[in-house]
Amino acid sequence: MNKQKTPLTPIGFKALVQEREHLSKVLRPSVVNKIADAAAEGDRSENAEYIYGKKQLREIDRRLGYLGKLLDEVEIVDCRNLRGKRVCFGSTVVIVNEKGLEKKWTIVGQGETEYTDDSISYKSPVAKALIGKQINDVVEVETPKGIDELEIVGLYFGEVLVAGRDKK
Repeated sequence: MNKQKTPLTPIGFKALVQEREHLSKVLRPSVVNKIADAAAEGDRSENAEYIYGKKQLREIDRRLGYLGKLLDEVEIVDCRNLRGKRVCFGSTVVIVNEKGLEKKWTIVGQGETEYTDDSISYKSPVAKALIGKQINDVVEVETPKGIDELEIVGLYFGEVLVAGRDKK
């Protein structure tokens, strides 16, 4: 069975790899040393530094496991190589909601929204509703506040405006 590749933008891939490197080569060894020092002090059951260090180590290991799985099989999608006139992974879309408010989002991979401003995961309900659509299409998205109608008014591939208009 072929494992599905995880799409990531070049910026997100680089940031996730850097995070994994920092966690495994800098932060984890530092925490392990602190735990060893705290353990050498004696009674571990009442040693706050030891207990906190073990908790911190579990969190680091959990994040490293997540990053390992995420980065196992990736497909880097360079936005500058996208073609067409439809919203897709890596594209930036300008929308107007029913209240007339404009927003501009780049559709990025899982785990990389924290590294890029104004981005949404391709797995989010909004992105799922937008992908495959084109300029002037109106999509309905269920939000915690109810159904929100979004009209697509602009589409970018990288820095290039492909269709529609820029965010005001």
